[in-house]
Amino acid sequence: MDASTKSEPTLKQNATTVERKSDREVVVTRTINGPARIVFEAFTKPELFKKWWVPKSFGMNLLSCELDVRVGGGYRLVFANPTGGEPMAFFGKYLEVKPPSRLVWSNDEGGETGAVTTATFEEKAGKTLVVLHDLYPSKEALEAGIGNTDGMSETLDQLDELVVTLGASSGRS
Repeated sequence: MDASTKSEPTLKQNATTVERKSDREVVVTRTINGPARIVFEAFTKPELFKKWWVPKSFGMNLLSCELDVRVGGGYRLVFANPTGGEPMAFFGKYLEVKPPSRLVWSNDEGGETGAVTTATFEEKAGKTLVVLHDLYPSKEALEAGIGNTDGMSETLDQLDELVVTLGASSGRS
């Protein structure tokens, strides 16, 4: 018997799906191993968001993370450029905030081509189905922004790991 399998809990990895729904829509889905309340907090608390949002394999660092999560509030994420150039900023406004089930935000750094992202969190049996729906203003804008989904599987793996850790630590208190 292998002792390592006995002593270390294993995280069941759920599949991330990325699907193009129309000429203007991309939908990413993933079941996260934890309650919606904790998943929502991971999306809305800067100290948690910084721990999972950037795919580690991208070699990028999140230099700053400002989240004013309220209708009309804004967000601003600044990343170190892995090629050594100027830092990259992503920013927008929160259009809808319904804890712990729904967040809607604009992606204003894209100007008129920026998508509106709707995130929903549906809890079932202690797990949360996360659906990220990006709606672009045109087919051309989607084509230009489609590369943004490249790291979503890894990003959501990192979210899952964080939520499991947070759930385990909150269960001990």
